[in-house]
Amino acid sequence: MIAIRIFEITLPIIAIVMAGLLYARKFAPDMTVPNRLNMDVFIPCLLFSVIYEKAGVTGLFGHLALAVTLVILFSGLIAWLVSWLLHIDPKSLCPPIMFGNAGNLGLPLVILSFGETALSAAVIIFVVCNFFHITIVNYWLNKKASLVKVLTTPMIMTVLIAITLSVLKVEISGTLLEPVRMLGNVCVPLMLFALGVRLVDIRLSQWRLGMLGALLAPVCGIAIVLLISPWLELTRLEQGVLFLFGSLPPAVMNFMFAEHYDQEPAKVAAMVLFGNAFSIVSIPMALAYVLPRFA
Repeated sequence: MIAIRIFEITLPIIAIVMAGLLYARKFAPDMTVPNRLNMDVFIPCLLFSVIYEKAGVTGLFGHLALAVTLVILFSGLIAWLVSWLLHIDPKSLCPPIMFGNAGNLGLPLVILSFGETALSAAVIIFVVCNFFHITIVNYWLNKKASLVKVLTTPMIMTVLIAITLSVLKVEISGTLLEPVRMLGNVCVPLMLFALGVRLVDIRLSQWRLGMLGALLAPVCGIAIVLLISPWLELTRLEQGVLFLFGSLPPAVMNFMFAEHYDQEPAKVAAMVLFGNAFSIVSIPMALAYVLPRFA
């Protein structure tokens, strides 16, 4: 029964990723514009609708948000120690280990595993993860990064606006919210398709570092989640969602930052791509643990 459930959860994800991979091999599409639209329009719309309607303000400052923060920070500490031991630049290794693919894989994985009721928890994790990703990595890789520019990115601005409206208890009619919801629904399948397109760029020459990132990211995440969960007041659903978050491979955004700041982009790309390819194995393993306990 569990095996069938895992198959039902992973099949839609793998199918869309494979569609992107096969399409990329045939047509080599330029995903710059679709990815930009996702970052600037579709993802902010999803964040706004879910935070305003479901997640609320308290969730962004609750135990689940604290748990995500601890996973990120402790993963970074472990990655820094590994980079020191193996003589790897920590600016290349730490971000992929700290920041999992909470968007491309995390959102659809949580929804398929636990249903729409888990969407608010998934969005809280996604918001917290992306806030730290955008701020910490920007400043770590670029000491001259502008705080104003960081805080005015579409995703951060959307979160701030949704929080403000929620605090002020401003009511928005369903008629106005519906197009926002519809635009937000575009982001998840587009994320998965874009991930498949990105997988076509895997280079076997960096396989050692790629596999290091592929294994270290979920091992660190899961170990930290198991250690901190008993000490935090989390619901069973939140524990299950947090465990899946800990098992995620490195986020594609890590490569975007590395490429933008010329921080060994080939090495970071190897960790991201091998990690997401390896998730075909690691995600079913994580589901086999989660579903009997938290679903």
